[in-house]
Amino acid sequence: MTRIVIVEDETDIASVVQDYLRHAGYETTHFTDGQSALESIVATPPDLTLLDIMLPRLEGIEVLRRAREHTAHPIIMLTARIEEVDRLLGLELGADDYVCKPFSPRELVARVRAVLRRTAPGNMPGQGSAQNDAPGLVMDDVHWRASLEGTPLNLTRREFGLLQVLSRHPGRIFSRARLLELAYDDTVDVTERAIDSHVKNLRRKLGAVTPEHDWIRSVYGVGFAWEAPVPA
Repeated sequence: MTRIVIVEDETDIASVVQDYLRHAGYETTHFTDGQSALESIVATPPDLTLLDIMLPRLEGIEVLRRAREHTAHPIIMLTARIEEVDRLLGLELGADDYVCKPFSPRELVARVRAVLRRTAPGNMPGQGSAQNDAPGLVMDDVHWRASLEGTPLNLTRREFGLLQVLSRHPGRIFSRARLLELAYDDTVDVTERAIDSHVKNLRRKLGAVTPEHDWIRSVYGVGFAWEAPVPA
């Protein structure tokens, strides 16, 4: 059964959400604080997490940031904050959707179904099995895992999608707008600013393995291109 973690300190809201999700056939676990939820998510990642931002002990944004260091499972943010900075921050850190309070429980269940359907392994762009994508780079499209020269890269799902598009078209220059279309094939309001953030994270993770080579080239005023090393 699909397991959903609900992280919400308002018990009345959490109770209603649990009732609707259970009626829809999902198994649910509820946490009222961010620290307890993070420990559980890291130890046993669920199929999806509904994560409030305003939480005791550890705020939702920090839970999201730390969780993304360990798991790429889908996370939907629940919040009363509607300021653009919160929206951008949540999505850049790897949130899969963003629902503002007050919300309809039926609509929330529909959003959960849509995100689960969209993020199912077979529905990710470039689906397939483990394969060689560039010298030393291996990507498993089914489980969204990547390694470089045998070292796991520990990518978020959004970083994986971006790496997938770039590495399979070496030398081709992609605009930020085009990368949004190809690497973020969903309905989330992701901005071009998020592309820069994910490219920065990708460079850091790739560079930790091969500091002698910069895999992603910036093309001023245009976008980015994948640069495979030149054989000696």
